[in-house]
Amino acid sequence: MVIVGGGSAGLSAALMLGRARRSVVVVDGGQPRNRFADQMHGVLGQEGVAPSELIERGRQEVAQYGVEVRQAQVTAVEADHDGVRVQLTGGVTIAAQALVLATGVTDVLREIPGLEQRWGATAFHCPYCHGWEVQDQRIGVLSTSALSLHQAELIRQWTDRVTVFADQLGPLTPEQASRLAARGIEVVTAPVVEIVGEAPGITAVRTADGVEHPIDAVITAPTPRPNDDLVAGLGLDRVDTPQGSFLAVDPAGRTSHERIWAVGNLVNPNANVTMSIGSAAQAAGMLNHVLVGWEFDRAVAQQSEAAQHANGEDGAWPEVAPADYWEDRYVNRTRDTGRMWSGNPNATLTAVVEGIPAGRSLDLGCGEGADVVWLAEHGWDATGIDISATALARAAQAARERSVPSDRIHFEVADLSTWQTDETFDLVTASFLHSPVALSRTEILRRAGDAVTPGGHLLVISHAAAPPWAEHHHDHRFLSAAEEHRELDLDPDQWEVRICENRVRGAQDPEGRPAELEDSVVLLRRKD
Repeated sequence: MVIVGGGSAGLSAALMLGRARRSVVVVDGGQPRNRFADQMHGVLGQEGVAPSELIERGRQEVAQYGVEVRQAQVTAVEADHDGVRVQLTGGVTIAAQALVLATGVTDVLREIPGLEQRWGATAFHCPYCHGWEVQDQRIGVLSTSALSLHQAELIRQWTDRVTVFADQLGPLTPEQASRLAARGIEVVTAPVVEIVGEAPGITAVRTADGVEHPIDAVITAPTPRPNDDLVAGLGLDRVDTPQGSFLAVDPAGRTSHERIWAVGNLVNPNANVTMSIGSAAQAAGMLNHVLVGWEFDRAVAQQSEAAQHANGEDGAWPEVAPADYWEDRYVNRTRDTGRMWSGNPNATLTAVVEGIPAGRSLDLGCGEGADVVWLAEHGWDATGIDISATALARAAQAARERSVPSDRIHFEVADLSTWQTDETFDLVTASFLHSPVALSRTEILRRAGDAVTPGGHLLVISHAAAPPWAEHHHDHRFLSAAEEHRELDLDPDQWEVRICENRVRGAQDPEGRPAELEDSVVLLRRKD
């Protein structure tokens, strides 16, 4: 799950989804709409708290539920029926089941000298948020549209000293003028040219006729520009309002794309912090409800698929290209977790390799790269090859997160069935190189042996038996270590056996119960 925007709405959605045990990444550009204000008001339990403090508390709270907050910018979004892909600065791509947009709006102010410097202090747009602090003061209403008349009537609740600068309203009708006069509101028609005073304070509003009108604070209705450019190319439905064009959402917050949701000011520029928090929480709950339905649908389909893909002696390989199969696995079947594997290196590999001097290593079918990252961290110049671009994108991200020097770790997208190299390596590894689609496994391992330099090692770690819970493997025969060694059939005059044994290790089954797995371990050294 990806949430773009780490303000009150985004973090509220993240909290709900995190507590629902979803894997959530919040991508935050660090530019919340209310960053100009020192305090929030009208937020129950948080009265007078700084917006930045609320965000910090929110980040701490979501972290308790495994939510990751990344400081980054989104450069592109792709979406289809199966999911979304969000590209970040630095080339990182996150695949997810759904996207929640909480990017808010940018308030576009009138180009009046002195206005921007006072925004969020003595210049504001919401009397419910700031009116109490300026009660009984001299308030100027800087007109921007017909909505400014509503602002003038509203701010009169907090003070009886209101001046409307009506240069953006055009001529008032007799009824409008009479209505304002009835409540003692003054109207100035000359154009506004400057806000006067030592910022952030205000002493007057100067108009084009040279008159300075004594004012203590101003209220104005900026133009809210939705920050939705990142999905502009997706053709999402929009709705036109008096304040502009916004993404159209249903009552739950879902856009016209079933996997993209939008919350907060992005779809309701009039929502304050409390409203944004509430609507985002509601949207997140509904989104989780939708995901639950999808997951049950997918489980039923996968159960049927597993039965069809059972690979007995008389069974046929599923008719799907290996690249397509594995890319589908990494992109579409890991959306709820964001990864297929644990992110931890193979414990058997680490135990064996610790006794080998570091040099150049090559990992075949490296997946999300945990073994490659471990090797690089332990002094190896490590290369990983896999057929899935998504898997390798995650591997590269894991390397960056662990600050592995870029000149010590390399990844290459390739089909091992056709991959060849003229390079040599001090260590070539293949961990659990099994596949439910056609794979010329033995040929690949023999060819990999040719890439081992004299004195170097070939390490093959495989399942010696199917996991006890994997019923769809019941007809597939895994090789013991001795059988694996015989199957490789490498020239004994060129290779010596260092390890050839089956090992039992502890694990957990899909229900979290203790289990045991049996692996085969073959370590061969190429003779000098």
